[in-house]
Amino acid sequence: MNTPGIYTPEQIEGWRKITEAVHADGGAVFIQLMHVGRMSHPDNTPHHRLPVAPSAISAGQEIFTPTGPQKTPTPRELSADDIRSTIAEFRHAAASAIAAGADGVEIHGANGYLLHQFLSPNANHRTDAYGGSIENRSRFVVEVAQALADEIGADRVGIRLSPAMPLGGIDEGDTESVRAQYRHLVTELATLNLAYLHLHHVGDDELLRSLRDIWPTAVLVVRYGRNREQIADDIDADLADIAPLGRFALANPDIVERLRSDAPLNEVDPTTLYGGGASGYTDYPALAHV
Repeated sequence: MNTPGIYTPEQIEGWRKITEAVHADGGAVFIQLMHVGRMSHPDNTPHHRLPVAPSAISAGQEIFTPTGPQKTPTPRELSADDIRSTIAEFRHAAASAIAAGADGVEIHGANGYLLHQFLSPNANHRTDAYGGSIENRSRFVVEVAQALADEIGADRVGIRLSPAMPLGGIDEGDTESVRAQYRHLVTELATLNLAYLHLHHVGDDELLRSLRDIWPTAVLVVRYGRNREQIADDIDADLADIAPLGRFALANPDIVERLRSDAPLNEVDPTTLYGGGASGYTDYPALAHV
């Protein structure tokens, strides 16, 4: 509900105001492209159709809707034609992001959404070229990445993955199954020479090290629970090239200055996350106002 889009002319114009403002201050913008798949509800869409997914298997989760939390319904299984159309929609969104002045896009292949659903054997029961084996379950993700690299250039495309992340009812199996899946997937994606790999790390350090060794360009690693002193730990350990700031940046509009000057940081107020208003979004104080 209320997720921004990047596929209509009006959305392109709206995003252009943002990209121009960021560029004016010397920043860069990558727009994350997300298809939620089965993590949706008909009430969250203008057409009130069922959500789509690799297979007709409900996530069994509650999701926010205009009338309050509701259970995710059983989705409609994507046909082969639907898959081709969805890849084309990702391609169109990437082109739209560049038209809006973005520097690139990030493919959201994590956190229980559509691409992650294709990777997970408990969400993907297909028997065609997109299901069954590790190679087949990886196919959709690789084809989306290839399409976007062809459309806007590989150096403008990043991808986010979350091995073993159980969000959205995902269960990718035991540790060895997860390792096999992601080592294969990342090896395939590495041939595309994308801009970066964004990993949401949930604890398998052996897998993290192997993916780092496979990947040819920049790696970002997100970890929950880091404190200020731990921000650069993965860089120091040669596990990452970039340390995402996430919640630190959300709560501190002047995060760069605070880190440079060793100033205290605002704490995130978790009760305001996804609230939809200014509270917890644009009202955290800058140093000048503390």
